Amino acid sequence: MTDKALFDPGCARCARLTGFLREVRSQYPDYWARPVPSFGVADPRILIVGLAPGLHGANRTGRPFTGDYAGVLLYQTLYDAGLATRAHSQSRDDALRLRHARIVNSVKCVPPQNKPTPTEIRTCNAYLRAELEGLAGVKVVLALGRIAHEAFLRASALKPAGFPFAHGREHPLEDGRTLIDSYHCSRYNTSTRRLTPQMFASVVARACALAGV
Repeated sequence: MTDKALFDPGCARCARLTGFLREVRSQYPDYWARPVPSFGVADPRILIVGLAPGLHGANRTGRPFTGDYAGVLLYQTLYDAGLATRAHSQSRDDALRLRHARIVNSVKCVPPQNKPTPTEIRTCNAYLRAELEGLAGVKVVLALGRIAHEAFLRASALKPAGFPFAHGREHPLEDGRTLIDSYHCSRYNTSTRRLTPQMFASVVARACALAGV
């Protein structure tokens, strides 16, 4: 397996996303504005699957959930659970590091209006599948939202009908891993109280317990 199979910083497989990134670089020349790599330890016990970079978050900073609203709850919760060295993520060059965990996105490029198309999700799934194949130590996969849930299932060649999404639901897998679902820690979900800090902390705590960390 080549490094490019895991992550290609020059990927241009999706014409719409490639064009949008070109526009973003023109408008915000100091932004990262290219595919965003995964972040965390190389051999994690917990794999956190997100959706896609935010326009003014990971797309700006070059690190998942860094500099956007969703990252506020995510990194605070990971810190409280002992999975991060700091509670706040500001830039890819800061001192924050993860422990026992790694964050990947279902789609590595920022999509217009934060909404990737089904075709873009399927196209980028090859990178998620390649990364999963190299992470033999993962015990728990935490899917942030339905799209992340379904992207993981596709990358693992599992049929969605057998694993319905629901917040807090646990799906024991035949290979010994456990898939846990959570609502995404987006601004919309937290502001509407669909996802509260207590709800999210409970899911992350359960992931830690199952992973033995």
